[in-house]
Amino acid sequence: MFNVNPGESSPIWRQIEEGMRRMITLGALRPGDLVPSVRDLALQLRVNPNTVARAYQRLTEQGVFTVKRGEGTFVADQPSMLRRSERNDVLRDAAMRYAGTAISIGASLDDAVDELSSSYDKVVREHRRKS
Repeated sequence: MFNVNPGESSPIWRQIEEGMRRMITLGALRPGDLVPSVRDLALQLRVNPNTVARAYQRLTEQGVFTVKRGEGTFVADQPSMLRRSERNDVLRDAAMRYAGTAISIGASLDDAVDELSSSYDKVVREHRRKS
């Protein structure tokens, strides 16, 4: 699945949203797949169920999830992706946190870019291995 980091500046509900979107984008969750229940994901991530419910509600409102009464929550048949401006906002926020971390530990821009590139490749490889 994915993890959340309570120490991160991004709210946990947003980390859950991003984690679920990442799983869909990488194909770990496909259209029509049942997603974990709010209670199950809350237990797995060790967070308050209301936090998971907030993320699920936002994803449903955004057309990423669909709810079938009595059956559960599913990935939408055609999950909507973030608009370019929203995607850029999310990337900018994450980049600012990453840049702040890199600067605080004395990493050079080249080192930070190399590590980001390496991590991106690793996430893609791990997903392909699991698929």
